[in-house]
Amino acid sequence: MKSLTDLTFDNRFARLGDAFSTPVLPEPIAEPRLVVVSPAAMTLLDLEPREADSEEFAQVFAGHKLWSEAEPRAMVYSGHQFGSYNPRLGDGRGLLLGEVVNDAGEYWDLHLKGAGQTPYSRMGDGRAVLRSSIREFLASEHLHALGIPSSRALCVTASSTPVWREKQESAAMLLRLAQSHVRFGHFEYFYYTRQHDLLKQLGEHVLSCHFPACLAQPEPYLAMFREVVERNAELIAHWQAYGFCHGVMNSDNMSILGITFDYGPYAFLDDFDANHICNHSDDTGRYSFSNQVPIAQWNLAALGQALTPLVPLDALRETLNLFLPLYQAHYLDLMRRRLGWLSSDVGDEGLIQRLLQLMQSSAVDYSNFFRELGASTPDQALARLREDFIDLKGFDAWACDYRARSARDGADQAQRRARMHAANPKYILRNYLAQQVIDAAEQGDYGPVRELHAVLSRPFDEQPGFERYAQRPPEWGKHLEISCSS
Repeated sequence: MKSLTDLTFDNRFARLGDAFSTPVLPEPIAEPRLVVVSPAAMTLLDLEPREADSEEFAQVFAGHKLWSEAEPRAMVYSGHQFGSYNPRLGDGRGLLLGEVVNDAGEYWDLHLKGAGQTPYSRMGDGRAVLRSSIREFLASEHLHALGIPSSRALCVTASSTPVWREKQESAAMLLRLAQSHVRFGHFEYFYYTRQHDLLKQLGEHVLSCHFPACLAQPEPYLAMFREVVERNAELIAHWQAYGFCHGVMNSDNMSILGITFDYGPYAFLDDFDANHICNHSDDTGRYSFSNQVPIAQWNLAALGQALTPLVPLDALRETLNLFLPLYQAHYLDLMRRRLGWLSSDVGDEGLIQRLLQLMQSSAVDYSNFFRELGASTPDQALARLREDFIDLKGFDAWACDYRARSARDGADQAQRRARMHAANPKYILRNYLAQQVIDAAEQGDYGPVRELHAVLSRPFDEQPGFERYAQRPPEWGKHLEISCSS
Protein backbone atom coordinates (compact mmCIF):
# COMPACT_ATOMS: atom_id res chain seq x y z
CA MET A 1 0.00 0.00 0.00
CA LYS A 2 1.08 3.57 -0.69
CA SER A 3 1.14 6.94 0.97
CA LEU A 4 -0.21 10.07 -0.68
CA THR A 5 3.27 11.04 -1.84
CA ASP A 6 3.83 7.69 -3.58
CA LEU A 7 1.17 8.01 -6.27
CA THR A 8 2.29 7.61 -9.89
CA PHE A 9 0.85 10.10 -12.39
CA ASP A 10 0.59 9.76 -16.16
CA ASN A 11 -1.58 12.64 -17.39
CA ARG A 12 -2.68 11.45 -20.80
CA PHE A 13 -5.64 13.80 -21.23
CA ALA A 14 -3.57 16.84 -20.27
CA ARG A 15 -1.14 15.98 -23.06
CA LEU A 16 -3.90 16.50 -25.61
CA GLY A 17 -3.28 20.22 -25.12
CA ASP A 18 -5.10 23.49 -24.58
CA ALA A 19 -7.77 22.86 -27.21
CA PHE A 20 -9.20 20.19 -24.90
CA SER A 21 -8.70 21.74 -21.47
CA THR A 22 -7.37 24.80 -19.66
CA PRO A 23 -4.74 24.81 -16.90
CA VAL A 24 -6.33 26.04 -13.65
CA LEU A 25 -5.14 25.77 -10.07
CA PRO A 26 -7.61 24.86 -7.30
CA GLU A 27 -8.82 27.64 -4.99
CA PRO A 28 -8.42 26.26 -1.45
CA ILE A 29 -11.32 26.21 1.01
CA ALA A 30 -10.76 27.50 4.55
CA GLU A 31 -10.24 25.34 7.63
CA PRO A 32 -10.59 21.99 5.85
CA ARG A 33 -11.86 18.99 7.77
CA LEU A 34 -12.50 15.47 6.54
CA VAL A 35 -16.19 14.57 6.54
CA VAL A 36 -16.16 11.01 5.18
CA VAL A 37 -13.81 8.76 3.23
CA SER A 38 -14.28 5.54 1.28
CA PRO A 39 -11.65 2.91 2.14
CA ALA A 40 -12.81 0.90 -0.90
CA ALA A 41 -12.13 3.86 -3.21
CA MET A 42 -8.74 4.39 -1.58
CA THR A 43 -7.72 0.86 -2.58
CA LEU A 44 -8.23 1.81 -6.24
CA LEU A 45 -5.18 4.06 -5.84
CA ASP A 46 -3.36 1.54 -3.60
CA LEU A 47 -3.61 4.08 -0.78
CA GLU A 48 -3.05 2.94 2.77
CA PRO A 49 -6.37 3.53 4.64
CA ARG A 50 -4.53 5.15 7.55
CA GLU A 51 -3.53 7.98 5.22
CA ALA A 52 -6.99 9.43 5.76
CA ASP A 53 -6.13 10.08 9.40
CA SER A 54 -3.37 12.52 8.52
CA GLU A 55 -3.81 16.29 8.47
CA GLU A 56 -2.18 16.33 5.03
CA PHE A 57 -5.04 14.23 3.61
CA ALA A 58 -7.61 16.95 4.27
CA GLN A 59 -5.20 19.63 3.06
CA VAL A 60 -4.65 17.91 -0.28
CA PHE A 61 -8.33 17.31 -0.97
CA ALA A 62 -9.27 20.84 0.05
CA GLY A 63 -6.99 22.34 -2.59
CA HIS A 64 -4.20 23.53 -0.25
CA LYS A 65 -1.54 21.15 -1.57
CA LEU A 66 -0.79 19.45 -4.88
CA TRP A 67 1.44 16.69 -6.08
CA SER A 68 4.30 17.98 -8.20
CA GLU A 69 3.22 15.56 -10.96
CA ALA A 70 -0.40 16.79 -10.98
CA GLU A 71 -1.54 18.97 -13.88
CA PRO A 72 -4.92 20.47 -12.92
CA ARG A 73 -7.05 21.11 -16.00
CA ALA A 74 -10.63 22.28 -16.60
CA MET A 75 -12.08 20.28 -19.49
CA VAL A 76 -14.12 21.93 -22.24
CA TYR A 77 -17.24 20.30 -23.67
CA SER A 78 -20.77 21.14 -24.76
CA GLY A 79 -24.02 19.21 -24.68
CA HIS A 80 -27.78 19.04 -24.91
CA GLN A 81 -29.43 20.25 -21.70
CA PHE A 82 -33.14 19.41 -21.40
CA GLY A 83 -33.14 18.86 -25.15
CA SER A 84 -31.56 22.19 -26.13
CA TYR A 85 -27.99 22.46 -27.35
CA ASN A 86 -25.61 24.54 -25.21
CA PRO A 87 -22.50 25.25 -27.30
CA ARG A 88 -20.02 25.79 -24.46
CA LEU A 89 -20.14 24.13 -21.08
CA GLY A 90 -17.03 22.61 -19.52
CA ASP A 91 -15.78 22.07 -15.98
CA GLY A 92 -17.31 25.03 -14.21
CA ARG A 93 -16.55 23.88 -10.66
CA GLY A 94 -14.28 20.89 -11.04
CA LEU A 95 -10.73 20.16 -12.07
CA LEU A 96 -9.07 17.06 -13.46
CA LEU A 97 -6.03 17.02 -11.17
CA GLY A 98 -4.35 14.23 -13.09
CA GLU A 99 -4.38 10.53 -13.88
CA VAL A 100 -2.98 8.05 -11.38
CA VAL A 101 -1.72 4.61 -12.41
CA ASN A 102 -2.14 1.94 -9.74
CA ASP A 103 -0.04 -1.19 -9.31
CA ALA A 104 -2.49 -3.18 -11.46
CA GLY A 105 -1.87 -0.80 -14.35
CA GLU A 106 -5.32 0.82 -14.08
CA TYR A 107 -5.68 4.54 -14.74
CA TRP A 108 -7.86 6.62 -12.44
CA ASP A 109 -8.75 10.27 -12.96
CA LEU A 110 -8.56 12.41 -9.83
CA HIS A 111 -11.29 15.01 -10.25
CA LEU A 112 -11.78 17.65 -7.56
CA LYS A 113 -15.32 19.05 -7.49
CA GLY A 114 -15.87 22.45 -5.92
CA ALA A 115 -12.32 23.59 -6.70
CA GLY A 116 -13.24 27.17 -7.64
CA GLN A 117 -13.84 29.20 -10.78
CA THR A 118 -12.65 28.18 -14.22
CA PRO A 119 -13.09 29.75 -17.67
CA TYR A 120 -16.24 27.60 -17.95
CA SER A 121 -17.95 28.66 -14.71
CA ARG A 122 -20.57 30.73 -16.60
CA MET A 123 -20.99 33.37 -13.87
CA GLY A 124 -20.94 30.69 -11.15
CA ASP A 125 -18.68 30.72 -8.10
CA GLY A 126 -17.07 27.38 -8.94
CA ARG A 127 -17.91 25.96 -5.55
CA ALA A 128 -19.77 22.88 -4.38
CA VAL A 129 -21.70 22.83 -1.13
CA LEU A 130 -21.52 20.27 1.65
CA ARG A 131 -25.05 19.06 0.90
CA SER A 132 -24.43 18.12 -2.75
CA SER A 133 -20.96 16.75 -2.01
CA ILE A 134 -22.32 14.32 0.58
CA ARG A 135 -25.11 13.28 -1.75
CA GLU A 136 -22.70 12.47 -4.59
CA PHE A 137 -20.31 10.67 -2.28
CA LEU A 138 -23.03 8.43 -0.86
CA ALA A 139 -24.58 7.69 -4.25
CA SER A 140 -21.31 6.94 -6.02
CA GLU A 141 -20.20 4.39 -3.48
CA HIS A 142 -23.66 2.91 -2.92
CA LEU A 143 -24.37 2.31 -6.61
CA HIS A 144 -21.01 0.59 -6.91
CA ALA A 145 -21.90 -1.65 -3.95
CA LEU A 146 -25.19 -2.50 -5.69
CA GLY A 147 -23.31 -3.56 -8.82
CA ILE A 148 -24.42 -0.55 -10.86
CA PRO A 149 -21.59 0.98 -12.94
CA SER A 150 -20.65 4.35 -11.46
CA SER A 151 -17.93 6.89 -10.94
CA ARG A 152 -16.42 6.55 -7.48
CA ALA A 153 -15.90 8.98 -4.62
CA LEU A 154 -12.80 9.05 -2.43
CA CYS A 155 -13.72 11.65 0.17
CA VAL A 156 -15.60 14.82 1.10
CA THR A 157 -13.83 17.74 2.75
CA ALA A 158 -15.82 20.46 4.52
CA SER A 159 -14.81 24.04 5.28
CA SER A 160 -15.84 27.33 6.84
CA THR A 161 -15.90 29.07 3.44
CA PRO A 162 -19.41 30.49 2.89
CA VAL A 163 -21.27 30.15 -0.41
CA TRP A 164 -24.72 31.33 -1.43
CA ARG A 165 -27.38 29.17 -3.05
CA GLU A 166 -31.01 29.57 -1.96
CA LYS A 167 -29.43 30.39 1.40
CA GLN A 168 -25.93 30.65 2.82
CA GLU A 169 -24.21 27.27 2.94
CA SER A 170 -20.69 25.97 3.47
CA ALA A 171 -18.29 25.12 0.65
CA ALA A 172 -16.99 21.58 0.36
CA MET A 173 -14.89 19.54 -2.05
CA LEU A 174 -15.45 16.03 -3.35
CA LEU A 175 -12.67 13.95 -4.86
CA ARG A 176 -14.23 11.88 -7.65
CA LEU A 177 -12.56 8.93 -9.34
CA ALA A 178 -13.33 7.56 -12.80
CA GLN A 179 -11.30 5.84 -15.45
CA SER A 180 -12.34 8.64 -17.79
CA HIS A 181 -14.17 11.96 -17.50
CA VAL A 182 -14.84 12.14 -21.24
CA ARG A 183 -18.54 12.76 -21.88
CA PHE A 184 -20.81 12.62 -24.89
CA GLY A 185 -20.56 16.40 -24.79
CA HIS A 186 -16.82 16.33 -25.50
CA PHE A 187 -17.52 14.87 -28.93
CA GLU A 188 -20.44 17.24 -29.48
CA TYR A 189 -18.23 20.26 -28.77
CA PHE A 190 -15.71 19.47 -31.50
CA TYR A 191 -18.43 18.36 -33.93
CA TYR A 192 -20.56 21.49 -33.66
CA THR A 193 -17.55 23.83 -33.71
CA ARG A 194 -16.51 22.02 -36.92
CA GLN A 195 -13.09 21.14 -35.50
CA HIS A 196 -13.16 17.70 -37.07
CA ASP A 197 -9.41 17.22 -36.83
CA LEU A 198 -9.67 17.66 -33.05
CA LEU A 199 -12.75 15.44 -33.00
CA LYS A 200 -10.63 12.70 -34.57
CA GLN A 201 -7.82 13.37 -32.11
CA LEU A 202 -10.28 12.98 -29.23
CA GLY A 203 -11.56 9.77 -30.80
CA GLU A 204 -8.04 8.40 -31.12
CA HIS A 205 -7.39 9.22 -27.46
CA VAL A 206 -10.57 7.48 -26.29
CA LEU A 207 -9.89 4.44 -28.47
CA SER A 208 -6.32 3.96 -27.36
CA CYS A 209 -6.95 4.65 -23.66
CA HIS A 210 -10.39 3.14 -23.08
CA PHE A 211 -11.39 0.90 -26.00
CA PRO A 212 -8.12 -0.57 -27.29
CA ALA A 213 -9.81 -3.76 -28.48
CA CYS A 214 -11.79 -1.67 -30.98
CA LEU A 215 -8.56 -0.71 -32.74
CA ALA A 216 -8.36 -4.22 -34.16
CA GLN A 217 -11.79 -3.89 -35.79
CA PRO A 218 -12.20 -2.89 -39.48
CA GLU A 219 -14.02 0.31 -38.39
CA PRO A 220 -12.66 1.26 -34.96
CA TYR A 221 -14.92 4.28 -34.37
CA LEU A 222 -18.03 2.29 -35.23
CA ALA A 223 -16.85 -0.48 -32.90
CA MET A 224 -16.35 2.13 -30.18
CA PHE A 225 -19.87 3.48 -30.69
CA ARG A 226 -21.29 -0.03 -30.46
CA GLU A 227 -19.43 -0.57 -27.19
CA VAL A 228 -20.86 2.68 -25.81
CA VAL A 229 -24.37 1.64 -26.90
CA GLU A 230 -23.98 -1.77 -25.25
CA ARG A 231 -22.64 -0.33 -22.00
CA ASN A 232 -25.42 2.22 -21.76
CA ALA A 233 -28.08 -0.40 -22.45
CA GLU A 234 -26.77 -2.39 -19.49
CA LEU A 235 -26.44 0.71 -17.30
CA ILE A 236 -29.99 1.93 -17.87
CA ALA A 237 -31.31 -1.59 -17.30
CA HIS A 238 -29.71 -1.49 -13.85
CA TRP A 239 -31.23 1.92 -13.14
CA GLN A 240 -34.70 0.74 -14.08
CA ALA A 241 -34.44 -2.62 -12.30
CA TYR A 242 -33.27 -1.02 -9.05
CA GLY A 243 -35.50 2.05 -9.17
CA PHE A 244 -32.75 4.64 -9.59
CA CYS A 245 -33.68 8.04 -11.03
CA HIS A 246 -30.76 10.15 -12.28
CA GLY A 247 -32.68 13.39 -12.62
CA VAL A 248 -30.54 15.28 -15.15
CA MET A 249 -29.73 13.08 -18.14
CA ASN A 250 -28.25 15.87 -20.24
CA SER A 251 -25.81 14.61 -22.86
CA ASP A 252 -22.95 16.33 -21.01
CA ASN A 253 -23.79 14.17 -17.98
CA MET A 254 -23.39 10.93 -19.95
CA SER A 255 -20.04 9.16 -19.63
CA ILE A 256 -18.34 7.66 -22.66
CA LEU A 257 -17.67 4.63 -20.42
CA GLY A 258 -21.35 3.95 -19.73
CA ILE A 259 -21.17 4.64 -15.99
CA THR A 260 -23.48 6.64 -13.73
CA PHE A 261 -22.01 10.10 -13.77
CA ASP A 262 -22.60 13.62 -12.44
CA TYR A 263 -25.00 13.06 -9.58
CA GLY A 264 -27.44 15.89 -9.01
CA PRO A 265 -31.09 15.59 -7.93
CA TYR A 266 -31.11 11.78 -8.01
CA ALA A 267 -33.44 9.49 -6.06
CA PHE A 268 -34.21 5.85 -5.51
CA LEU A 269 -37.92 5.09 -5.74
CA ASP A 270 -39.68 4.69 -2.40
CA ASP A 271 -43.27 3.84 -3.40
CA PHE A 272 -43.19 2.57 -6.98
CA ASP A 273 -44.15 5.30 -9.42
CA ALA A 274 -43.14 4.88 -13.05
CA ASN A 275 -43.75 8.60 -13.63
CA HIS A 276 -41.68 9.82 -10.69
CA ILE A 277 -39.77 13.06 -11.30
CA CYS A 278 -36.93 13.48 -8.81
CA ASN A 279 -35.74 16.90 -10.02
CA HIS A 280 -38.16 19.66 -9.03
CA SER A 281 -36.63 21.83 -11.77
CA ASP A 282 -37.81 19.34 -14.40
CA ASP A 283 -41.17 20.99 -15.14
CA THR A 284 -42.01 18.80 -18.15
CA GLY A 285 -40.90 15.47 -16.71
CA ARG A 286 -38.34 14.99 -19.46
CA TYR A 287 -36.14 13.00 -17.07
CA SER A 288 -38.85 11.09 -15.23
CA PHE A 289 -38.16 7.50 -14.23
CA SER A 290 -40.11 6.03 -17.15
CA ASN A 291 -38.39 8.35 -19.63
CA GLN A 292 -34.85 7.29 -18.76
CA VAL A 293 -34.83 4.54 -21.42
CA PRO A 294 -35.87 6.73 -24.39
CA ILE A 295 -33.70 9.61 -23.16
CA ALA A 296 -30.66 7.35 -23.04
CA GLN A 297 -31.33 6.38 -26.64
CA TRP A 298 -31.80 10.07 -27.53
CA ASN A 299 -28.44 10.92 -25.99
CA LEU A 300 -26.78 8.06 -27.86
CA ALA A 301 -28.25 9.47 -31.06
CA ALA A 302 -26.70 12.85 -30.17
CA LEU A 303 -23.34 11.13 -29.72
CA GLY A 304 -23.83 9.29 -33.01
CA GLN A 305 -24.50 12.58 -34.78
CA ALA A 306 -21.22 13.93 -33.41
CA LEU A 307 -19.40 10.91 -34.84
CA THR A 308 -20.72 11.32 -38.40
CA PRO A 309 -17.44 12.85 -39.65
CA LEU A 310 -15.78 9.57 -38.62
CA VAL A 311 -18.45 6.92 -39.29
CA PRO A 312 -21.08 6.52 -42.05
CA LEU A 313 -24.52 7.62 -40.88
CA ASP A 314 -26.28 4.39 -41.86
CA ALA A 315 -23.85 2.32 -39.82
CA LEU A 316 -24.40 4.56 -36.79
CA ARG A 317 -28.18 4.25 -37.12
CA GLU A 318 -27.98 0.48 -37.42
CA THR A 319 -25.84 0.31 -34.30
CA LEU A 320 -28.13 2.65 -32.38
CA ASN A 321 -31.04 0.33 -33.15
CA LEU A 322 -29.36 -2.30 -30.97
CA PHE A 323 -29.99 -0.24 -27.84
CA LEU A 324 -33.60 -1.17 -27.08
CA PRO A 325 -33.31 -4.96 -27.57
CA LEU A 326 -30.06 -4.98 -25.57
CA TYR A 327 -31.67 -2.93 -22.81
CA GLN A 328 -34.69 -5.21 -22.70
CA ALA A 329 -32.56 -8.35 -22.46
CA HIS A 330 -30.50 -6.93 -19.59
CA TYR A 331 -33.58 -5.60 -17.80
CA LEU A 332 -35.44 -8.91 -17.99
CA ASP A 333 -32.39 -10.76 -16.74
CA LEU A 334 -32.08 -8.44 -13.73
CA MET A 335 -35.78 -8.62 -12.91
CA ARG A 336 -35.75 -12.41 -13.15
CA ARG A 337 -32.95 -12.44 -10.58
CA ARG A 338 -34.92 -10.08 -8.34
CA LEU A 339 -37.95 -12.37 -8.54
CA GLY A 340 -35.89 -15.47 -7.83
CA TRP A 341 -36.03 -17.10 -11.25
CA LEU A 342 -33.06 -18.96 -12.69
CA SER A 343 -34.52 -19.74 -16.10
CA SER A 344 -36.29 -17.62 -18.70
CA ASP A 345 -39.89 -17.98 -19.80
CA VAL A 346 -41.83 -16.31 -22.61
CA GLY A 347 -44.39 -15.04 -20.12
CA ASP A 348 -41.88 -13.35 -17.80
CA GLU A 349 -42.17 -9.89 -19.29
CA GLY A 350 -45.93 -9.84 -18.93
CA LEU A 351 -45.74 -11.10 -15.35
CA ILE A 352 -43.22 -8.38 -14.46
CA GLN A 353 -45.35 -5.64 -16.03
CA ARG A 354 -48.45 -6.85 -14.20
CA LEU A 355 -46.57 -6.66 -10.91
CA LEU A 356 -45.35 -3.13 -11.57
CA GLN A 357 -48.87 -1.98 -12.45
CA LEU A 358 -50.18 -3.44 -9.20
CA MET A 359 -47.36 -1.79 -7.26
CA GLN A 360 -48.09 1.53 -8.94
CA SER A 361 -51.80 1.51 -8.13
CA SER A 362 -51.13 0.57 -4.49
CA ALA A 363 -48.03 2.73 -3.86
CA VAL A 364 -46.03 -0.32 -2.74
CA ASP A 365 -42.48 0.21 -1.49
CA TYR A 366 -40.35 -0.90 -4.43
CA SER A 367 -37.17 -2.08 -2.68
CA ASN A 368 -38.73 -3.67 0.38
CA PHE A 369 -41.17 -5.72 -1.72
CA PHE A 370 -38.41 -7.71 -3.41
CA ARG A 371 -36.41 -8.20 -0.22
CA GLU A 372 -39.47 -9.53 1.63
CA LEU A 373 -40.46 -11.70 -1.31
CA GLY A 374 -37.28 -13.72 -0.86
CA ALA A 375 -37.25 -13.83 2.93
CA SER A 376 -39.58 -16.84 3.23
CA THR A 377 -41.40 -19.35 1.05
CA PRO A 378 -43.48 -17.91 -1.79
CA ASP A 379 -46.71 -18.78 0.04
CA GLN A 380 -45.59 -17.11 3.29
CA ALA A 381 -44.07 -14.06 1.59
CA LEU A 382 -47.06 -13.47 -0.68
CA ALA A 383 -49.48 -13.78 2.23
CA ARG A 384 -47.60 -11.04 4.07
CA LEU A 385 -47.09 -8.79 1.05
CA ARG A 386 -50.77 -9.05 0.11
CA GLU A 387 -51.52 -6.59 2.91
CA ASP A 388 -49.75 -3.83 0.96
CA PHE A 389 -52.02 -4.04 -2.09
CA ILE A 390 -55.38 -2.41 -2.73
CA ASP A 391 -56.41 -4.52 -5.72
CA LEU A 392 -56.56 -7.84 -3.87
CA LYS A 393 -58.20 -9.69 -6.74
CA GLY A 394 -55.49 -8.53 -9.12
CA PHE A 395 -52.74 -9.36 -6.65
CA ASP A 396 -54.14 -12.83 -5.95
CA ALA A 397 -54.21 -13.59 -9.67
CA TRP A 398 -50.62 -12.40 -10.05
CA ALA A 399 -49.51 -14.34 -6.95
CA CYS A 400 -51.02 -17.53 -8.33
CA ASP A 401 -49.12 -17.12 -11.59
CA TYR A 402 -45.92 -16.18 -9.71
CA ARG A 403 -46.10 -19.36 -7.59
CA ALA A 404 -46.52 -21.50 -10.69
CA ARG A 405 -43.68 -19.72 -12.47
CA SER A 406 -41.35 -20.04 -9.47
CA ALA A 407 -42.18 -23.71 -9.00
CA ARG A 408 -40.85 -24.45 -12.47
CA ASP A 409 -37.34 -23.42 -11.34
CA GLY A 410 -37.42 -26.06 -8.61
CA ALA A 411 -34.94 -24.53 -6.14
CA ASP A 412 -35.38 -25.23 -2.42
CA GLN A 413 -36.14 -22.32 -0.11
CA ALA A 414 -32.63 -21.97 1.30
CA GLN A 415 -31.18 -21.65 -2.20
CA ARG A 416 -33.98 -19.33 -3.27
CA ARG A 417 -33.51 -17.06 -0.24
CA ALA A 418 -29.74 -16.82 -0.69
CA ARG A 419 -30.09 -16.11 -4.39
CA MET A 420 -32.78 -13.47 -3.96
CA HIS A 421 -31.05 -11.73 -1.06
CA ALA A 422 -27.93 -11.49 -3.24
CA ALA A 423 -29.99 -9.63 -5.85
CA ASN A 424 -32.30 -7.59 -3.62
CA PRO A 425 -30.69 -5.07 -1.27
CA LYS A 426 -31.98 -4.63 2.23
CA TYR A 427 -30.55 -1.12 2.38
CA ILE A 428 -31.15 1.58 -0.23
CA LEU A 429 -30.00 5.20 -0.26
CA ARG A 430 -33.33 6.89 0.30
CA ASN A 431 -33.50 10.66 0.10
CA TYR A 432 -34.70 11.06 3.66
CA LEU A 433 -31.69 9.12 4.96
CA ALA A 434 -29.36 11.34 2.96
CA GLN A 435 -31.11 14.44 4.28
CA GLN A 436 -30.81 13.32 7.88
CA VAL A 437 -27.04 12.84 7.69
CA ILE A 438 -26.65 16.10 5.75
CA ASP A 439 -28.50 17.97 8.50
CA ALA A 440 -26.14 16.46 11.08
CA ALA A 441 -23.04 17.20 8.99
CA GLU A 442 -24.06 20.83 8.54
CA GLN A 443 -24.02 21.06 12.34
CA GLY A 444 -20.51 19.58 12.43
CA ASP A 445 -21.51 16.00 13.32
CA TYR A 446 -19.98 13.63 10.76
CA GLY A 447 -20.75 10.41 12.62
CA PRO A 448 -24.13 9.81 10.95
CA VAL A 449 -22.84 10.16 7.36
CA ARG A 450 -19.94 7.83 8.10
CA GLU A 451 -22.29 5.25 9.61
CA LEU A 452 -24.75 5.49 6.72
CA HIS A 453 -21.91 5.10 4.23
CA ALA A 454 -20.70 1.98 6.04
CA VAL A 455 -24.19 0.44 6.01
CA LEU A 456 -24.80 1.27 2.34
CA SER A 457 -21.43 -0.25 1.41
CA ARG A 458 -22.92 -3.67 2.29
CA PRO A 459 -26.46 -3.25 0.98
CA PHE A 460 -27.27 -6.97 0.62
CA ASP A 461 -26.14 -8.01 4.13
CA GLU A 462 -28.51 -8.21 7.11
CA GLN A 463 -26.30 -6.05 9.42
CA PRO A 464 -28.04 -6.62 12.81
CA GLY A 465 -28.49 -3.41 14.77
CA PHE A 466 -28.93 -1.23 11.69
CA GLU A 467 -32.43 -2.33 10.66
CA ARG A 468 -33.71 1.25 11.08
CA TYR A 469 -31.96 2.12 7.80
CA ALA A 470 -34.15 -0.43 5.99
CA GLN A 471 -37.49 0.92 7.18
CA ARG A 472 -40.02 2.52 4.88
CA PRO A 473 -39.61 6.28 4.85
CA PRO A 474 -41.91 8.55 6.84
CA GLU A 475 -44.42 10.51 4.78
CA TRP A 476 -42.29 13.66 4.92
CA GLY A 477 -39.36 11.66 3.55
CA LYS A 478 -41.22 10.67 0.37
CA HIS A 479 -41.76 14.21 -0.84
CA LEU A 480 -38.38 15.91 -0.55
CA GLU A 481 -37.67 18.32 -3.38
CA ILE A 482 -34.19 18.01 -4.84
CA SER A 483 -32.85 20.62 -7.27
CA CYS A 484 -29.80 21.03 -9.47
CA SER A 485 -28.36 23.52 -6.99
CA SER A 486 -24.82 22.51 -6.04
